Amino acid sequence: MRDKDRGFIEEKKSSSSFTLDRREFLKLVGGGIVVTFTLGETATLESLQRFGSRYPEDFNAYLRIGEDGRVSCLTGKIEMGQGIITSLAQMLADEMDVPLDRVDMVMGDTALCPWDMGTFGSRSTKYFGARMRKAAAEAKAVLILLASEHLQVPKKRLETREGMVLDKKNPQNKVSYAQLTKGKTIERHLEEKPDIEPYPEHNICGKPADRRDNREKVTGEAKYAGDIRLPGMLYARILRPPMHGATLKSVDFSKAREIKGIRIVKKKDLMAVLHSHRDQAEKALEMVDAEYDLPSQKVNNRNIFDHLQKVAPQGEEVARSGNLQTGKKKASQKFKKTYFNHYVSHAPMENHTAAAKVEGDKVTVWASTQSPFGARDDVAEALGWSKENVRVKTPFVGGGFGGKTRSQQAVEAARLSRITGKPVQVTWSRKEEFFYDTFRPAAVVKVHSGLNPQNRVEFWDYEIFYAGSRSSEPFYDIPHYRVTSRGGWFGDDGAHPFMVGAWRGPGSNTNVFAIESQIDDMASQAGMDPLEFRLRNLQDQRMIRVLKAAAKKFGRSFSKAPSGKGYGIACTDYLNTYLATMAEVEVDKNSGEIQVQRVVCAQDTGEVINPEGVRLQIEGCITMGLGYVLAEEVRFQGGEILDENFGTYHLPRFSWVPEIETVLVRNPGLSPQGCGEPAITPMGGVIANAVFDATGARMVTLPMTPERVKAAL
Repeated sequence: MRDKDRGFIEEKKSSSSFTLDRREFLKLVGGGIVVTFTLGETATLESLQRFGSRYPEDFNAYLRIGEDGRVSCLTGKIEMGQGIITSLAQMLADEMDVPLDRVDMVMGDTALCPWDMGTFGSRSTKYFGARMRKAAAEAKAVLILLASEHLQVPKKRLETREGMVLDKKNPQNKVSYAQLTKGKTIERHLEEKPDIEPYPEHNICGKPADRRDNREKVTGEAKYAGDIRLPGMLYARILRPPMHGATLKSVDFSKAREIKGIRIVKKKDLMAVLHSHRDQAEKALEMVDAEYDLPSQKVNNRNIFDHLQKVAPQGEEVARSGNLQTGKKKASQKFKKTYFNHYVSHAPMENHTAAAKVEGDKVTVWASTQSPFGARDDVAEALGWSKENVRVKTPFVGGGFGGKTRSQQAVEAARLSRITGKPVQVTWSRKEEFFYDTFRPAAVVKVHSGLNPQNRVEFWDYEIFYAGSRSSEPFYDIPHYRVTSRGGWFGDDGAHPFMVGAWRGPGSNTNVFAIESQIDDMASQAGMDPLEFRLRNLQDQRMIRVLKAAAKKFGRSFSKAPSGKGYGIACTDYLNTYLATMAEVEVDKNSGEIQVQRVVCAQDTGEVINPEGVRLQIEGCITMGLGYVLAEEVRFQGGEILDENFGTYHLPRFSWVPEIETVLVRNPGLSPQGCGEPAITPMGGVIANAVFDATGARMVTLPMTPERVKAAL
C-alpha cells in the first residue's frame, strides 16, 4: 500500500513475524482455536516421499486464529527472496475467507512451525501450499460447525465471508471467527475431510499482490542472521585448512593470546578465536601459525571432464522406450555430440551466518538456512542433545539457491556457545563461502541421436555424467530412446575434489543445455528452422501451446540456422512446469563477447497464485542464468579453490541484463506448480542456440566465455 507523502504505509503488525518468542506468539494469536484431530503418519504427495517428508495432519500445525480475528500462517518454509511470504498468505486467506491483510506469516521457527523438509526445489507453493489449503479447509469447516451451534442455524444455510460466518437468509445473523474461538479450546473430529475451494471461487489467488516484505527490505528494517545482537555475544573466527583434504600438523596460538579479551577454543576438529569485537577476532586469526599436510593435486579445470568419465559408476537407466537398434536402422541422419559444464558457485549475497545462545541444556540458534529443521537436527546431534532442546529461528535469508541447505555455521556457533558459555556469532568470510560451498558439479553429457527421412527424431541415446537425471526424460515424440545417468549432483563420492550439491534447478541446467543444443543441431542439419522442427517433433499439446505463446510474443520469424539473426529457442519440462524461452543475441566476433539483447519466456505453472510474483521469479531466473551461461566457473587445483571473491569469480552485471518479457500461459485447472527455478534451466540452451544462429559456432561448454567463443569461431 502506498502513501503519496511517505512512500509506504506502516502496517500495525509486521508482515513477517520472524523474531517472535513463545510469549510474543501467544500474544499475537490470543487464546485461539485449538482443534484436535485424529493424528496419523499420513504421507504427502508421492514425490515428497522420496525425501522422507511427513506433514502433520492436525490443521493447528499450519494456522492459528487469534482473539483479535487475525490468522497466523505457520510454515517451516523460509523467505529468501522468492516471495512465498506473500503467495502462501494469499492461499490461506482465500481458503479461510479472510482479508489478506489479516494474515500474519510465521516462518522457519522450529518451536512454532510444522516440520518441513526445507525450502528448495520449487516445492513451497506446490506441496506445502497444497497441504496448507487442506488444513485451512478443515479449519473453516469446523468454524461453520461451531457457528451452526452458536447461531442455531443449519450448516447448509451458512457461508463464510471476511472472517465471519453468516446466515444466508439473514446476513445480520452472524458471528466472527474471533467470537467463536476467543478463549476456547475446542476438540472436534471431522470424519469427512472437506475439499478445498475450486479455482473459480478464488478471490485473492490469481491477483497481483505486493510483496509483504518490500517495506522492510527497502528501508533496511529487515533482519538477517548477521543482524542478531545478543548481550555478551562473542564473534568467532575459525581456523580453516588451505585446501580440501589438508591435515593439520601443528598450530600455535601464542601470538593471538596477546590480544586483550581474546578467547581461544582448541578442539580436535574445531579451533577458533573469539572476541567481543569482530575486527579483533579477525586480527587474532591472522596471528595464528598453523602447518598442514597437503594432499596431491591431480585434477583441475583442464582435466576434470576426462577424470569424471573415468571414475563414473555404472549407468542407471532413467527412462527407455522402443528399441535403440531399431531406431538406428531407421535413421537416415545420425548425430553425436558431447556437452560439458564446469563447477559453479552459489555465491549468495548474504554469507552463511548463525548466532547461538546456550542456556543450560537448551540452545536457540538464529541461522541463515534453507532448512531450519535440518539445522535443528544437526545441532542436536553435534551437542548430543534431544531435538526438543534445540530451537532454530530463521530470519530473512539473503539468497540460498540450494547452497544453504547444510548448516555447518549453525553447528559451529552452537558448539562454541556451549564451550564458552557465551552467545556466539559465526559469519563466514567470502573466502570461506567459496571454500565450503557445495558447487554445482562439473558434468558431461553424451548424446547420440538420429532423424528419419521425414525429419522426425527416430532415436535418442542420452548419457549423463554427474548432472543427475532431472529434466532428462524426452518430452519430444521419440519412438526409440534411452536415458542413462552415471553419478548424481549431490554429495561427496570421491569423484569430485570437494562437495557438490543442489544449485538452482539442479541437473536441469545441464540437461536442458545438452538436449536443446542437440535438437537445434538436428534442426539445422534437417534444413528446417528451429521452431518448425520442434513443433514437428512434439505431440504434447501443453508444450505446443507454451511454445506457440512464446513465438507469438517474440514476434520474429525463424530461419534455418545459422541465419545470422542471432535467434535461439529452448524448451523445458521442469517438474511439470512447462517453459519455452526465446532469445536474441549479438556476438562480437573479434572479442568473442556475447550480448543478450532480448529474452522472452512463456511459462505454464498451472494455477498462478501471485502473477506479479511469478513474473519476478522468471526475471530473476533469467538474470541469474546469464552468470552460469556466460562467465561463472570455479577455478581450482585439486582441493584448492583459486577463486576467493568476486574479483575473479564473475557474476552477471547490470549491463548484461537484456529486455525481458514474460508470458503466463493460463492453465488454472492444474494445481499450482513450482516457479522459483524453472526459468533458469533453459538459459544455457537458448543462448547457445542463438549464438549458433548468429555465427555458426556450436558452443558445447558452459560457461561460454569470450575465449571459448573465439576458439569455436
